[in-house]
Amino acid sequence: MIAPLSIPSPNPDIATFSVGPFTVHMYALCIIAGIIAATILTSRRLTKRGAEPGIVLDIILWAIPLGIIGARIFHVLTHPGDYFYPGADLLRTLYIWEGGIAIFGSLIGGAVGAYIGCRMTGIRFWTFADALAPGLLLAQAFGRLGNYFNHELYGLPTDLPWGLEIEASNPAFPIGLPAGTLFHPTFLYEIIWNLLGVAVILWIGHRFNPQWGRLFGVYLIWYGAGRTVWETIRIDPSEYLFGIRANVWAAILAIVVGLAVIVIQSRRHTGAEPSPYVPGRSWADPKAAVDYYDTDAENLGLRSASADDDADGSDRTASSTPSSEATVATSKTGSRS
Repeated sequence: MIAPLSIPSPNPDIATFSVGPFTVHMYALCIIAGIIAATILTSRRLTKRGAEPGIVLDIILWAIPLGIIGARIFHVLTHPGDYFYPGADLLRTLYIWEGGIAIFGSLIGGAVGAYIGCRMTGIRFWTFADALAPGLLLAQAFGRLGNYFNHELYGLPTDLPWGLEIEASNPAFPIGLPAGTLFHPTFLYEIIWNLLGVAVILWIGHRFNPQWGRLFGVYLIWYGAGRTVWETIRIDPSEYLFGIRANVWAAILAIVVGLAVIVIQSRRHTGAEPSPYVPGRSWADPKAAVDYYDTDAENLGLRSASADDDADGSDRTASSTPSSEATVATSKTGSRS
């Protein structure tokens, strides 16, 4: 029996649609939307730190492709039974459009790409990582919405009122369960957890301003902690190591790495980052340079006018200028310095 508040799965017909000769997947659109949202948020945060506006695009041009490659490799390695068996077509390991990417693999590949991009642009890697931290969770929340459209990665059966409806014809529907069985909407749990994490990381960044990668360490701990829970109730096939799902081990590793980053970076760097750029690669804001030049020119103009007045009126006495006017002139000139 379907509960009154149960979550219906979307019509399978809207999971894909055609645009001319192309087939568009809602899952892909969710991932693209997540990338765009994360890029905008990261760019704003990086620019606020003093980086050149738009420089994030030069970094993600490396991070996104390598992130996708890493995500696919990690998925294939953690689901070998789907790709490596007698008579298997090994080219299917490359068919990413059939589904199958892993977030932990995207983090590894994306980190390599981000490092390359940072080296080429002169941005400090850890500065970029801190700016990216909330954006990653935002992008991952969009990605989980794509799992909803695909009717996949749901959890154990549940009688909770917000259980997820999954059609019995779904290939992943557990054998032996009656039609109408509800499942934990793990995609929704993770969306809520990730969005809450965005708010928490933004607050920590505003309140404590952790730098040198420490805010990214908070991201790893937050995401890893949530993922260890959601993975334990998911029922999709996965490799097990010592009786624990491979992704749970990856989540635990994320927590450990996050803690290590915070501890190590706190010991190595006790002060604030001097610049978002590595030494010798700094960027000067042209607008700020123009403003400075204009202000300096105005000061020079005031000083030149004063010098001319002194030259032209050398026979004037000091008493010819009221003290109040001299005070006002001095204060105005001082306000521009």
